[in-house]
Amino acid sequence: MTRRERVKAAIRHEQTDIVPYNVSFTKQEYDKVADHLGDRDFISGIGNHIKSVYYDGNLSEIGKGTGYWKDDFGVLWNRNGVDKDIGVIEGYVIKEPGSRGYVFPEIDEAGIRAEYAAMCESDDDMYRFGSIGFSLFERAWTLRGMENFLSDLVLYPGKAQELLEDITEYNLKIIDIALEFDIDGFHFGDDWGQQHGLIMGPVYWKKYIKPFVEKMYLRVKSKGLIVSQHSCGDIHEIFSDLIDAGLDVYQTFQPEIYDIKGIKDKFGKDLTFWGGISTQTLLPFALPEEVRRVTRQTMEILGREGGYIAAPTHSIPGDVPAENVMAMIEVL
Repeated sequence: MTRRERVKAAIRHEQTDIVPYNVSFTKQEYDKVADHLGDRDFISGIGNHIKSVYYDGNLSEIGKGTGYWKDDFGVLWNRNGVDKDIGVIEGYVIKEPGSRGYVFPEIDEAGIRAEYAAMCESDDDMYRFGSIGFSLFERAWTLRGMENFLSDLVLYPGKAQELLEDITEYNLKIIDIALEFDIDGFHFGDDWGQQHGLIMGPVYWKKYIKPFVEKMYLRVKSKGLIVSQHSCGDIHEIFSDLIDAGLDVYQTFQPEIYDIKGIKDKFGKDLTFWGGISTQTLLPFALPEEVRRVTRQTMEILGREGGYIAAPTHSIPGDVPAENVMAMIEVL
C-alpha cells in the first residue's frame, strides 16, 4: 500500500496496515531537530504521507533581518516578538466596514500553476492537497482587525457579508486553478475556535461564515475531491454543520479540548480526524517515554476502523525538545 493509497483508505474509514501520519515544523523547531540529528534534510526520511501547495498570501520580508513581513494583501506582520513563526499584525488595511474600495491583489496564476505542476509531476507516492491558509474569517479579520470585524458582524452585517463574499470569490479563482491538476483534495485553513467554544459563537458562524464555507466546499466536491478543514480550538458545536456542508477531514484535533474517544464515537463515521498529538501539553513537557505511550494510545483510539491521520496538533513549535519529536516519530 502506497502512502497515497493509505490516506485515501483512511478517509474512506477503512482500517489500514499502519495509521497514515504527517509531521510539520515551525522553522525554529526544524532547525533544532536538524541540529540534533546533524541532518538538514531529515524530514525527507520520516515517512510523511501528505504534501500540498499552500497559498497564504505570499509573505516577503521588508529588509533583511528586520523581522517585518508584508503579504500580497498589504498586511504587515511583526515576527520580532513571541510569535516568530506567523507574527503579529501591526495596523489593519481596511479602515471602514465592508470591502468596497479595497483592491484585492492580482493572483499569480502562472506561479500557482507552476507549483501544482511541480507537486504533481514528482515521482513520490504522497497524498496531494491543494490548500489556502487564512481562507475566510482569518482573511477578513487580518484585513479589517479582529475587534472591528467581530463588531461588523453585529453592527454592519451587510458590510461584513460583503467582505466575506469578496474573499470567497477570490479564493474560488485559486481553487479553480488547483482543480486543473491531479490532486486528491483541498485543505482550508481558518481558525474559528478558542480553548472553549467559537470565537464568534455558533449563531454568527452559521449565519455569516457557513454559507461561504459551503460555496468553497461545493466547488471542490464538484470534482469529486476530498475537503479538509483546519481550525484551532473547540468547534464541536458546528461539527454537524460542517458534515452537512461536505467536510471529510477535520484538522486539528486538540486533546486538551476534546474527549477523543467520545468525539470519535459520535462523529467518527462521518469525519476523518487529523492531529491529536498535543503540541500544547504533551510534546513540550512530557518525557520521551510518555510521548511514546500517549502517541500509541491516541493512534489506537482515533485509528479504530480508519478515519485518522496521526499528527501533532500544529506545526511543532520551538519549545519542544528534539528527543520528544524523535520519540513521536519512532511510534508513527
